[in-house]
Amino acid sequence: MRFAVIGDMGTGDSSQFAIASRMAAYCNESQYDTVLMLGDNIYPDGNPSDIQSKFEKPYDALLKRGVKFHAALGNHDVKKGRGAQINYRPFNMNGRAFYSFTKGDGLAEFFALDTTDFDPAQERWLAGALAASEARWKLAYFHHPIYSSAKRHGSDRRLRARLEPLFARYGVAAAFSGHDHTYERTKTIEGVQYFVSGAGGKLRRGDLDRRSPFLLAGNDEANSFMCLELTHDQLSFRAIDAAGRTLDSGTVAPREAARSKAASIR
Repeated sequence: MRFAVIGDMGTGDSSQFAIASRMAAYCNESQYDTVLMLGDNIYPDGNPSDIQSKFEKPYDALLKRGVKFHAALGNHDVKKGRGAQINYRPFNMNGRAFYSFTKGDGLAEFFALDTTDFDPAQERWLAGALAASEARWKLAYFHHPIYSSAKRHGSDRRLRARLEPLFARYGVAAAFSGHDHTYERTKTIEGVQYFVSGAGGKLRRGDLDRRSPFLLAGNDEANSFMCLELTHDQLSFRAIDAAGRTLDSGTVAPREAARSKAASIR
């Protein structure tokens, strides 16, 4: 199965439209049918009156092809748009701020989290859902990164203390977040590959700290999105800018193969 990932995109400006156009062109080539939205879907405050100009228009070509978007909420979204977004049918949240769904005949299960309000009830749900999942690939996505080398926001350590043990214990292979307006791939940490993909509309040039102990690859000079392909044996990924240039690429192994290579980085 193939899918795309975007974060911090809902600006309604030329940068968002340029990435959306590139996503549509890539869809013509690869036939992906799923997009993960990492939050800050509608700037500046999630106002539902902006959904048409900052979601429906930029992604019109993908929506017409039947591509399904699955949203997570960001801190900007919840100011005025929490209720509107979780009930907006094209975001496929079905009235829930956190949820999971499966793809590829059970090959993968995706876990969308609400990290602006990660309360004990959500934590209990996530532990139970991860434990019950029979998918070969467990993939999590959410807004606030628990590993980020960006200087503006960086790693949310309190959230890390709650999420990382669950990801490591229950076999999450990769986790995607936004919030920092950069692209980043970390070293594998406790068996999990972390990505920040927060440059789908917003961009913060020069924000990456290249001295970070866990930064493996990153870009803070171009708006970008991610495209990924899952098979039984590997997850292949690329980060692509609006001109179609590949900023980063590689593969992730299933957790069974990755455990022996896990690094514990703090």
